[in-house]
Amino acid sequence: MKLVLATSNKGKVKEIQALCKDYEVIPYSELIDEFEIVEDANTFKDNALIKARAVYEALGDKNAIVMADDSGISVDILDGAPGIYSARYGGENANDKDNMNKLMGDIKAKGVESSPAHYTAAIALVSNNFEKSVHGWMYGRALSKARGDGGFGYDPMFIPDGYDKTLGELDDAIKKELSHRSKALSLARIILKTLQ
Repeated sequence: MKLVLATSNKGKVKEIQALCKDYEVIPYSELIDEFEIVEDANTFKDNALIKARAVYEALGDKNAIVMADDSGISVDILDGAPGIYSARYGGENANDKDNMNKLMGDIKAKGVESSPAHYTAAIALVSNNFEKSVHGWMYGRALSKARGDGGFGYDPMFIPDGYDKTLGELDDAIKKELSHRSKALSLARIILKTLQ
């Protein structure tokens, strides 16, 4: 079964391909030209659905199954920020490093070295005859200093509960087990199996 991903984020594509080895996983940008999708909803779930619907419509293929992910980190001491704004927290043209540096600076500005935080991943699946969404979470602490250079996004500043290393320091196999995205994908795979 072919799954079209409504993302061109290389980190997400690689992670989803690794977690969905029993499917042919293709970023939509390999099938059609990339286009801007306005994510203007208030929840991860609704933004994931916006992306999946937009790519499904643009593909014009009734047999396509499109998967979209919307995810981010929410930090308690910042009242849940950046939340749905995680990908653009550092500004409009910010990259992963800019976003992480802004978040670490905001935590530090509160006079603390770390704060309870959690990641949320919402995955939407859209096809000709259904729309479904699932969620996964990972809890831990967000730091005011980065450690390690593995992973992507905010990984070097997040320590999962039960560990003393950041996601930037942890082995990929451990990360895969803990990941909010892996938890959501395991639920998405259950839905996909019902389609085969």
